[in-house]
Amino acid sequence: MELRFDPASREAGTHTNLSALLQDEAGLWVAGDETATVEHLAWTGERYAGQRTFFLDDYVRLPGGREDEADIEGLALADGHLWAVGSHSLKRRRVKSKDPAKAARRLAAVVREENRFVLARMPLDPVTNAPLPGSVLSGRDNVAARLADDPHLAPFLALPGKDNGFDMEGVAVDGERVYLGLRGPVLRGWAVVLEIRPVEAGGGRLVLDGPVRKHFLDLGGLGVRDIAPYDGDLLLLTGPSMSLDGPVRVVRWRVRHTGDLVPADELETLAALPYGVDCDHPEGLAVLRDGRLMVVYDSPSPARITPAGGVLADVFTI
Repeated sequence: MELRFDPASREAGTHTNLSALLQDEAGLWVAGDETATVEHLAWTGERYAGQRTFFLDDYVRLPGGREDEADIEGLALADGHLWAVGSHSLKRRRVKSKDPAKAARRLAAVVREENRFVLARMPLDPVTNAPLPGSVLSGRDNVAARLADDPHLAPFLALPGKDNGFDMEGVAVDGERVYLGLRGPVLRGWAVVLEIRPVEAGGGRLVLDGPVRKHFLDLGGLGVRDIAPYDGDLLLLTGPSMSLDGPVRVVRWRVRHTGDLVPADELETLAALPYGVDCDHPEGLAVLRDGRLMVVYDSPSPARITPAGGVLADVFTI
């Protein structure tokens, strides 16, 4: 399935850094992990196109401003509101130089970007389907800050996401409950999903009502890469917590019928997904209105890039 983007987004690399998506009645909401925007693509009958770009800072106050990347890693739609979550992760510099000393210095550098530490909630205009001013959980109220003394997760807050550090990927909303998947850390093979209850605090702010609840899931050593609601349950896109290609699976979690510790026999693997070598990393998962699954890929292979500047997503029947 082709997702076609405008020239500005192609120049920014959004189409090759897709990290989240969901379907609504008009098309797809998608986000890339190297901007501070969300995009809407309309269904044309043949493809998703007609892109509209929305800067998050136009609707909620981003602590790092309009242009700094928010590393959006999950989107959700509930009760007429669009939710977007940043990774809440630190990042280690990439090695770019062939000079060993320079490369080693870059590997020692760990960067914190405040826009990554946000959970945004924006109402959608019922006529235009565009976001309206909303609220954000950020700054000293952000989820990671609430875990500073947590016995399981606090030791990983200072580690970059790609180092099995704290790295949030995926959001799902069920009434007052918001579920946040963690790509990392994976704790002796067990993945973590957080459950929180954000409430309005006025002035465009969200705060947490009550403690952060932790669910531990035996995903066979994999972390959570995205979450999607599915017939009262949650589907988890699972994959490596670190810089590996695979394996990648779609797992069904019957969240209403399990406790905080979910062994493997209480989880159902629905599909093992294809992945490439240094490319085609499944990153975003959506349940389509016909029940099929759509998956988008980070670092898509050249075969996924269409002549018109689009990118091909995969659609699976389960």
